[in-house]
Amino acid sequence: MPLKLMYITNRPDIAQIAESAGVDRIFVDLEYIGKAARQGGMDTVQSHHTLDDVKVISGAITTAELLVRVNPIHEATEEYCSSKEEIDTVIANGADIIMLPFFKTVDEVQEFLTLVDGRVKTMLLVETPKSVEVIDDILKLDGIDSIHIGLNDLSLGYGMKFMFELLTDGIVEHLCAKFRDKGIPYGFGGIASLGKGMIPAEMIIKEHYRLGSSCAILSRSFCNVDKIDHLGVISSTFVNGIRQLREFEAECERYAGYFMNNKAELAEAVRKIEEH
Repeated sequence: MPLKLMYITNRPDIAQIAESAGVDRIFVDLEYIGKAARQGGMDTVQSHHTLDDVKVISGAITTAELLVRVNPIHEATEEYCSSKEEIDTVIANGADIIMLPFFKTVDEVQEFLTLVDGRVKTMLLVETPKSVEVIDDILKLDGIDSIHIGLNDLSLGYGMKFMFELLTDGIVEHLCAKFRDKGIPYGFGGIASLGKGMIPAEMIIKEHYRLGSSCAILSRSFCNVDKIDHLGVISSTFVNGIRQLREFEAECERYAGYFMNNKAELAEAVRKIEEH
């Protein structure tokens, strides 16, 4: 099965272009609590999307699913509403899937699942070492529809220099095996367009297939709309990029036997970057 592709945007015109090109999920990102502090100084995307953006994007797309990342479980303050208010509003505004980020305990996941209460699909974003420690207990909970492994924050949590180290030290493989045993769909990290990325996107896609992953986020470099003004160029970038990606996926399905060789090549590529 082809990977379900996700793209982060709060622009309805870009959402429609991505949907038309074959993106499966449009991703509105509400998370900001604590994010700047833990990713400060890094070249990472820190979105400034709003609850209103959820409604706008919901009204702009027709075939793609609307995925919304909320904030970690929290109480209301003068600065922001509670998790309950946030989740209720996200559902009312049209979300199809809600993602819980940066959790560390079973209780946080249970509270999230209780607040969603089966009204929409749920996705857990495993991105803390503590969540990995208690993953067996988390997987006993009812109501988890899918899981994504956040390579960036998880690698930071382990004190790694490079997020793709997680693909070579066995952590991602270990987690994927657990998710697969539970019959829960899963994915990890992001992918660039073919031929791009510090680690070539082709290597990462092969790992998705080797590990049985079912979804991936299209990275900012796949189509950086902050650097392209012309909608026609953006559209062609999406159409051509996704077409090439799908053609490569078809090749992966035909030649599944070369995945173990890719694992060794990936480990060597990561080692060379670490030594720089």
